[in-house]
Amino acid sequence: MVESFHGRGGTKKGGAGGKRKLARGKHLSELGRPFTASKLSEKEERKNVRVQGGNTKAKLKKALYANVLTKDGFKKAKIKRVVESPDNRNYARMNVITKGCLIETDIGNAKVTSRPGQVGAINAVLVS
Repeated sequence: MVESFHGRGGTKKGGAGGKRKLARGKHLSELGRPFTASKLSEKEERKNVRVQGGNTKAKLKKALYANVLTKDGFKKAKIKRVVESPDNRNYARMNVITKGCLIETDIGNAKVTSRPGQVGAINAVLVS
């Protein structure tokens, strides 16, 4: 089933509310995909997906470690839990990791700066 289409696809009204002539229908290149909920787990799992142009994108399904930037450089830290998430407050309870969420690691709390569902890794900056 098609998740969503980007753009104005099949709308009959313009931005100001006036009628528009439909120039074209929906195109396959505007196809969307479901949200990849990267979860905290004991076993790491990635899925490679083919994207436009024949390129591939690594989607992180389950994670255990994060690359945390400290004053000394990057360190691989084990994730304990998700403290809070700006996207949805329920994501913290479900341990879903998204960009901007605050995670608790071995070396302290860190804020996620990457998009795990599209990059395939969790990069974070140490907050405390």
